[in-house]
Amino acid sequence: MKSRIFFFAFGILFSIATFGQSESATASALRPPAYPLITIDTYTSGWAFTDKLYDASVKHWTGKDFPLIGAIEVDDEIYRFMGVEDTTTLLTHEAVQQSVDVQATQTHYKFTCGNVDLQLTFSVPLFLDNLELLSRPVNYISYTVTTNDENSHNVKLYFEAAPNWALDKPEQESKSESFQNGNLVFLKTGSKSQQILAKKGDDVRIDWGYFYMAADKANSKGYVGSGELLRSIFAGNEKIVKSKGENANGNLALIQTLGFVTNKSGKIMIGYDDIYSVQYFNTNLRPYWNRKNNETIISQFQKADKEYDGLIKKCNEFDKKLMTDATVSGGRKYAELCALAYRQSITAHKLAQAPNGDLLFLSKENFSNGSIGTVDVTYPSQPLYLYYNPELSKALLNHIFYYSESGRWTKPFPSHDIGTYPIANGQTYGDDMPIEENGNMLILTGAITKVTGDAAYAQKHWNTMTTWVNYLVENGLDPENQLCTDDFAGHFPHNANLSIKAIMGIASYAFMAEKLGKKDTAAIYMGKAREMARKWVAMADDGDHYRLTFDKPGTWSQKYNMVWDKMLGFNLFPESVAEKEIAYYLTKQNKYGLPLDNRETYTKTDWIIWTATMAKDRATFEKFIDPLYRFMNETVDRIPMSDWVFTDKPKHRGFRARSVVGGYFIKMLSDKLSASH
Repeated sequence: MKSRIFFFAFGILFSIATFGQSESATASALRPPAYPLITIDTYTSGWAFTDKLYDASVKHWTGKDFPLIGAIEVDDEIYRFMGVEDTTTLLTHEAVQQSVDVQATQTHYKFTCGNVDLQLTFSVPLFLDNLELLSRPVNYISYTVTTNDENSHNVKLYFEAAPNWALDKPEQESKSESFQNGNLVFLKTGSKSQQILAKKGDDVRIDWGYFYMAADKANSKGYVGSGELLRSIFAGNEKIVKSKGENANGNLALIQTLGFVTNKSGKIMIGYDDIYSVQYFNTNLRPYWNRKNNETIISQFQKADKEYDGLIKKCNEFDKKLMTDATVSGGRKYAELCALAYRQSITAHKLAQAPNGDLLFLSKENFSNGSIGTVDVTYPSQPLYLYYNPELSKALLNHIFYYSESGRWTKPFPSHDIGTYPIANGQTYGDDMPIEENGNMLILTGAITKVTGDAAYAQKHWNTMTTWVNYLVENGLDPENQLCTDDFAGHFPHNANLSIKAIMGIASYAFMAEKLGKKDTAAIYMGKAREMARKWVAMADDGDHYRLTFDKPGTWSQKYNMVWDKMLGFNLFPESVAEKEIAYYLTKQNKYGLPLDNRETYTKTDWIIWTATMAKDRATFEKFIDPLYRFMNETVDRIPMSDWVFTDKPKHRGFRARSVVGGYFIKMLSDKLSASH
């Protein structure tokens, strides 16, 4: 088995020194369960599962090794700062990691490497209001080398990646090569078989398309070969080797020669060309950046190179503003959780354009069941997208509307999903969630209408939503035995929180009708929603709180669906209902958070923040955030953030790297809507 160097070159390393510390956000104090490094999409996803970047291999979110190695030579002494060597040790010294800081679009590391200090940053310009940048499949790894003894030193940098980045399993045959284009030197690797869109499922990595590394050819050379050979070249032990051409199953290495320096900045770029991203109702779709088939991965790299300085500056500004705004909204700990959630949520999706022109932002249900475009995953994810770009909120719903309106799905409620990622040809989940998905689609379409002040999107899908709302009117108050979004808890009837979702869905329909000038319709359905809310209060009342199910006194649950009542201005429930629930929840918290309900000690982290958003003041909100923050900071499970965790011990129950952490932004969204009233 080849020696693999973890070349953490995937991310975009952003040089703090280039733009000044004053422009970067205040460092996060959170010790994340895992650190985001390369974040292109759910396939090209690299994480550090350890606090020190050089203590283990970079990994895909599934836990499989995605080897990346980084090393620096200072006056003939070599220090490894990223990844591990799995066989012969040639990069003998470890750097000393001084700090790590996770912001929304960047992860910053600082190392001491003998007589120089190294600042290393993984950056990606994931700005939700710029779809071209959002879909550009290129990350930066930036660095600044500064001497710490006032003398100049002779410096070289080394980045190595294994073909695993383009393979489902490491034993698959691959082909690697190097070449030049314009002012860049490129390294490329991919599987020999290139079976495009031939695999689907959860614990599956991409094995079609090609992984790339690129750097400025003025001071960089690219090599392909075994890991041991490549590291020997860097160490000066091998003088003759091809720097161009192909190599079967070869690792990739970039060597950058900086010369004698006191302060020097630079970068490498990491990217992936998946050729086709998803199959959408039997049509293979290219990624959004190449939707017109008029771009190439090389042109994307050239644009990323040209725009680097400006984009890093924007990353710094965005990170600082997000941290500031989230702190004002929910406190510093809340802000740090939002910053950690940002890239995780976005890159659990793929952006594409449907044949009919619809924008599609398709989620993968990571480490759950691998579904694509799941409605009840979209529902908790939406606050992030409603806050930053409602067009993406529509793109999270378009495929579900199309599925029903095309006649492919004929039930009077939305489907759960449209397939198993990346094949989106129709629902593959084995059960329906009639009230859950109906309520989700109506509430979210209502939220889009509220955020944009425009009901055109609702008008486009009015007939479909009319079918859905009538199902809720007939079946929503006292749900039959069925699943809700918390399907891991199993089927159960008379679900009080699910009933609230039905009521919110009906009210959302009425709200949209009012916006469309359908005043009689609005009055009828808002009247139904108010009547159901009154009945709910009586049916669910259990003294000092409200029940989990209408038929079982002595039970309780988080009523997170009620958060929309105030956010969308319905005011169907008396304020005393939320106040009584919040006060009761505070008596039920464990060390690591508020359980989902009385049956288990586990919880959902997104729902805790939704529930906390119903609190009347920030101080109370923060009482729910503190234990959740403690969990993320102390959990022994070193994986990309889980949303299904225990509240009485620092362990996760299931799930990881899912998009639903976009729901953390609901407090910011709530405040934004309140300010616009």
